[in-house]
This record gives sequence, C-alpha cells and structure tokens, in this order.
Amino acid sequence: MNRFSFASLGLIGIACIVAFGPHPDDVAKKKLPAKPTYAEHIAPILNDHCVTCHRPGEVAPFSLIGYENAKKWSAMVTQVTHSRLMPPWKAKEGYGEFMDENRLSVEELELIKRWDATGNAMGEKKKIPAPPVFTSEWALGKPDLIIQAAKPYRVSSEGTDEYRNFVIPTNFKEARYVVAMDVKPGNPRVVHHVIAFLDSKGRAAKLEAQNHDGQEGYVTFGGVGFAPDGALGGWAPGLQARKIPGGNAFRVEPGTSIVLQVHYNKSGKEETDQTRVGLYLAKEPVKQEMHLAWMFNILLAVPANEADHKVFFTYKVPRDITLWSVMPHMHLLGKSMKAWVERPDGKTVPLIHVDQWDFNWQLNYVLKSPIKIPGGSTVKIESVYDNSDKNPRNPSNPPKPVFVGEKTTDEMMLLIGAYTVDGQPARN
Repeated sequence: MNRFSFASLGLIGIACIVAFGPHPDDVAKKKLPAKPTYAEHIAPILNDHCVTCHRPGEVAPFSLIGYENAKKWSAMVTQVTHSRLMPPWKAKEGYGEFMDENRLSVEELELIKRWDATGNAMGEKKKIPAPPVFTSEWALGKPDLIIQAAKPYRVSSEGTDEYRNFVIPTNFKEARYVVAMDVKPGNPRVVHHVIAFLDSKGRAAKLEAQNHDGQEGYVTFGGVGFAPDGALGGWAPGLQARKIPGGNAFRVEPGTSIVLQVHYNKSGKEETDQTRVGLYLAKEPVKQEMHLAWMFNILLAVPANEADHKVFFTYKVPRDITLWSVMPHMHLLGKSMKAWVERPDGKTVPLIHVDQWDFNWQLNYVLKSPIKIPGGSTVKIESVYDNSDKNPRNPSNPPKPVFVGEKTTDEMMLLIGAYTVDGQPARN
C-alpha cells in the first residue's frame, strides 16, 4: 500500500469535505450575504466539517477551533476546498448512498470564499457557536481494551517501506465480539496504515520468535506470513471510527492473538512509534458475525507510458449476503475505481465510484442502506491507472511497468467489503 504524503503537501487532514466549485448561477439564486461573518456563517461550517480533525491532539497540523485560527488559515481553506485538493470524502455523489456523507454545499463553499475575500469579519461575538465538545481522545469514548506493542519500535532512517507485525495476545477466556476499532498512530510521520489480523493458532508468535533484530514483532511483505483467521479491519489517515451497524460484530475466539500490521515509511531520520489500537466490545447479544471480503486483483500489471490504462476484475459471490460497507484501495498511479453488482436476475446495483482517486484519502464507506446480494451475483470492478510522465505522483521517471505489490512503488486493485451471511445468526 502506498504512502500518504501529507508532510510534503503540508495539508494534513484538512477536514473540510469538498465538492466541485459552485456554479455562479447556482449561488446567485441563494441570496448569500456579500460579507459573511465568522459568527453566523463560517464557525458553523468549521464545527460541522473540520474540527473533528483540526483540533489539538489530532492528525491535522493546525487547529480550526476559534476565530483567530479560522482567520489565520482562511486562505488555505478557501484554496483547498475550491480546488478539491483535500477531499476526505471521495465517493462520487449519486453512485451509492453512504452514512456520514460529509460534503460542503455550493453555498458553504461560496461563503468560505467570500469570507476570505472580504477581510474575515468576526461578526457579533455573542453569536459565535460553541465548538463541539470532545470528551475523550478516542472518537467513541474510552475503549474497552487498548492494545499496543510492549515497547516503542525504532524505524530506520532510510530504505524501503516496512511492514512490521506486532503480536498481541488478547487473553480472552471466551469468545468476544468487537463492534468498533479505533487507531491512534504513535508517530504520524511514518505510520502509513494499520491492519488488525486475527491468529488463533499461535503462528505469528512463532514467526516473532525467529526474529533476531532485538525489536518487537517481525517483518513481512505480502500479508503476515500465514493465512490469518480473520481481520478486524484497518486504519489509514482520514478514517473515522464508527460502530458496526445493525447489531453486528467481528468474533474473536478465545486464545486469539491480534497481529497489528503497521506499514512504516521512512522519513530520512530514525523515528520511534508505539501505535495504539482501541477495541470496543459488544455489551449485548450480537445478531450476526461480520466478515471481510478482500476482492483483490493479484494479476494487476500497469504498462509504462499509459495515461488511461483500464483494468477489469470480477468477484463471484458464493452465497446470499448482506453488504454493509466498501473500501476501495489503489496506489500512486490510480485515477478511478468503480464497482457494481450484477445479480442473477440481470439487475445492476451500484456500489461506489471514486472518480478522482487520491492516495492521501482512502476511506471506508458505510452504506446508508445495506445491500442484499444473492449468491451467484458478480461484483464487477473497473479501475483506471495513469502510468505516464504527466502523472505528478508517478514514482518512476521515466515511467516503467508496475505490478501488484505492497510497496509504495507497486500498485494495487483492491475492494474490501464488510458483509454478513444471510440466515446465519451469531454464535452467542
């Protein structure tokens, strides 16, 4: 998986979700104020869309809480919202419907622009709304279980990407259900992503015992060195924790270890990291067990000097399922990914369309209404890649053929779907 180059952009975690810039005719009809104020117009937008990330202690590099902060960064906020440079919501509107859709309307975009252009008026201080109250460093409150490596891990200054697998026993005496997972990277400069795999057979501990570099965990490229017994999901910058809907959860068997795979990129100097993962356990009986489908094109190859290389991949659904969320994933050459379902009766159901792929924001999209998919259906995925010298993110100059792999300079075509099996209740 690729590196999110936040540091080079200097725009980490701009949480103002963007759409295309407003058309003048659309805005003219709304009778917006010529000189918006922070109190009445801008603070509500920032509170609703930005300060979840843009506050002290979060991944964003600056705060947007309060008038002075908003004024200081107003030019940048205007630029990135209208240029779509920082859109943490990438799903194309009208192709699938999702929970927590967080787009700025054309009116909100124009208010931001006008406020910056007219001098950042504060307005009446008494009308400034209070920012949201965050009672915990964890988005969902204090986790039931916080897991991490026993010691900080030292990341070397140079070299290729590193996939470090930290083996953490749960010590569960009985099966438990996980309804949510949140991640706090210990060092956002080098942590690219985190995936929590499950190992109930002690295989990861054996691999760790073979490691002799004096540090926690062990290194792999391409999975965790064995076929895991499942996964609890993953995290990448921009993902917001939320509880699994529908009374569903991931089952963790007693004696299972959680293998935290942390993808590190090198910063040019030695770094340390001790990433924490918070788990939230079910307190009530669970209706169904959640599973993950990894729809992965292992034969992907992107020729050099192709600006619009289109690739198709299909995934046969073996049984009746209910789909709850989808997460597309590509690397630096990705341009777009579109996925849909073709049912046995011929009906086509749209899943997701990311028409302007941005490796800075790889999000999990929870369906507003879960989709029933009968067995025998086919998930069809179409991805487009730009391996030309016109792609500013291309890691190779001149371009060279790129194949599937987990390093930054490799490429991927992956759609992860969270699903439950119809008619299969949880084993409470």
